[in-house]
Amino acid sequence: MPVHANTPLLIGAALSALAAALHLAIIAGGPAWYRFFGAGERMALAAERGDVRAALMTLAIAAVLAGWSAYALSGAGVIGPLPWLDVALAAITAVYLVRGLAFVPVLRARGARITRFAVWSSIVCLGYGVVHLLGLVQRWQTP
Repeated sequence: MPVHANTPLLIGAALSALAAALHLAIIAGGPAWYRFFGAGERMALAAERGDVRAALMTLAIAAVLAGWSAYALSGAGVIGPLPWLDVALAAITAVYLVRGLAFVPVLRARGARITRFAVWSSIVCLGYGVVHLLGLVQRWQTP
């Protein structure tokens, strides 16, 4: 690891990897896990029916999160530079921040029910976004 490791991006990488692993655990845990983690009744029912689409969508989310973890590791200097690194890190940071800040207001504007999952997952995403933003700023300030 480099002497001047980017700690926020290292933490961001770990958080994204944890979220990816959690999505894999949800697939393994089945319908009850889909319900507990707020995936919605349609996803839980699909998992109960053995509809492979529920697992595939969850697996796709896990893959994206694993990719985001790799980009954070690359930005921290732990692994070699990945393509479009700075653009990707900015986009990942933006997605986490927008998801964290906008999800509940969008649900409210659409007249949807605001669940505990919506609130907590927004707080988690906002936290992930702030960590990534700190790492991104550190990366931009490092010569």
